[in-house]
Amino acid sequence: MIALGPRTLFEKEVRRFLRVPGQTILSPVITTVLYLVVFGYALGGRLTEIHGVPYVAFIVPGLIMLAVISNSFLNTSSSIFIMKMQGTMVDLLVSPLTYWQIVWAMVGAAAVRALGVGFLTWLVAIVAQGEVMVPHPFFALAFPILTAIGFAASGLFTGIWAEKFEHVNFVPTFVVTPLTFLGGVFYDVERLPGFFATLSHLNPVLYLVEGMRYGLVGASSVDPWVGLVFLVVFDLVAVGACLYVLRSGWKLRT
Repeated sequence: MIALGPRTLFEKEVRRFLRVPGQTILSPVITTVLYLVVFGYALGGRLTEIHGVPYVAFIVPGLIMLAVISNSFLNTSSSIFIMKMQGTMVDLLVSPLTYWQIVWAMVGAAAVRALGVGFLTWLVAIVAQGEVMVPHPFFALAFPILTAIGFAASGLFTGIWAEKFEHVNFVPTFVVTPLTFLGGVFYDVERLPGFFATLSHLNPVLYLVEGMRYGLVGASSVDPWVGLVFLVVFDLVAVGACLYVLRSGWKLRT
């Protein structure tokens, strides 16, 4: 049974984003659907099949991961930063909650939002395609769950580090979004010229997108196990960093 304290913080964080569903749930789903319509149907008609699957089906895993990454990161980074600005962070730090329980509750709530948006995106794609494809269910579940945990923890760390709103937006604008769009969401990296194909394999987001693609369409440009191992290590490092800064009081007790 989950203790009352962390469960209360978890429920409070879930209620926080559910109070504005148009902004936190509906808006990212509509944005992702627009990507699906524009790239999948308006432009996708000019492309042949990739890895033996229609182009629309090819881009759906990447769009789901795009939604999971952005929503998990933004939920924790904005929540912890607002607490700092409103001066309520001290209430959380002096509560009986352990640092591990704080991280669990906030990362868990962000993962709920991210996976909810990702699931709705997948449902829209199913309706648009008229068929359900999940050849490798283990990878189709493991990749979004582990990705949501890792990027939610990264958002928590960023929110603690940030001193103004510009800092909160810096990481998603200049790091997360470029890596995601260059991570093979809309194209097959194997079709890139040699130098750019090699450069793409240095992008960690590529392994997350391709792992999800292997789970949903059964095709991938990289070994999905490589991405899975990377995700586990990334999650451990991100959660460990959050525990360290909370315990040390870095950017929180000055």
